[in-house]
Amino acid sequence: MSALVIAPPGYRPAAERLAAALGLSFQAMAVHHFPDGESKVTVPASPPQTVILCQSLDRPNDKLVELLLASATLRELGTRRLLLVAPYLCYMRQDKAFHPGEAVSQRIVGRHLAGLVDGLITMDAHLHRIHDLREAVPLETAINLSAAPTLGRFLARQALERPLLLGPDAESAQWVEQVAEAGGFEYAVATKDRLGDRQVRIHLPSVDLHGRCVVLVDDVLSSGLTLAMAARQAKAAGATCLHALVTHALFAEGAESALREAGVERIWSTDAIPHPSNAVFLAELLADAVRPLL
Repeated sequence: MSALVIAPPGYRPAAERLAAALGLSFQAMAVHHFPDGESKVTVPASPPQTVILCQSLDRPNDKLVELLLASATLRELGTRRLLLVAPYLCYMRQDKAFHPGEAVSQRIVGRHLAGLVDGLITMDAHLHRIHDLREAVPLETAINLSAAPTLGRFLARQALERPLLLGPDAESAQWVEQVAEAGGFEYAVATKDRLGDRQVRIHLPSVDLHGRCVVLVDDVLSSGLTLAMAARQAKAAGATCLHALVTHALFAEGAESALREAGVERIWSTDAIPHPSNAVFLAELLADAVRPLL
């Protein structure tokens, strides 16, 4: 066996798709949670020298501990090269201390991951002030892929009438532009004033939305607050239909209902994070990045 793809139960379907795209075998990793909150992790007993561990790191606190246990055990059992495919990479927002004493989680978690694995592949990592993932995760192989071209091609197959792609804030501009270019769409970008964790103000761009089918595009859907506000304003400006297209479907409690109440009809996401909205599968894109490393 030249290499093996493994994953915990919660990420098994996506990991199996990756293994199939690579032409590799898949084996499940078992995770048991004790009543006190501790985890027992069981990896394949006879792993090959190269293992691809596939696990998205949303809701990360338990997963980071389980990744530590799995990687250490694989090393003890003879694995010499361990690649982590984590389509969602946690703790990347906090890239500086804004107040004395704040932990810079991006740097701390990045160093921790670099100590566990030999290579990392992720998707649309939430990076603000750095441009190379290796600045956050100090590994020679630290690859930050973009799902935008895949999303654009997916959207082009949906046969929408007079679509306009709308980024809800300046941070979304890079994603909406790439999605639009891949699918051949018009696009515009709004601006946002953040007034608090759950309060924002959206300013729509100077573009006529009357009679348009507006697709809100972003990298992360967490609280849904920003997208819902943009949806309400687009509808008030005359949009005839509203949809949302995102890479990472984090979906905090109440996010989906907020979008539905704002008039969003369809929500499409990638399988970077398992969710019922998953419609865009990333296995081929991830496999193209992993294959040269094997």
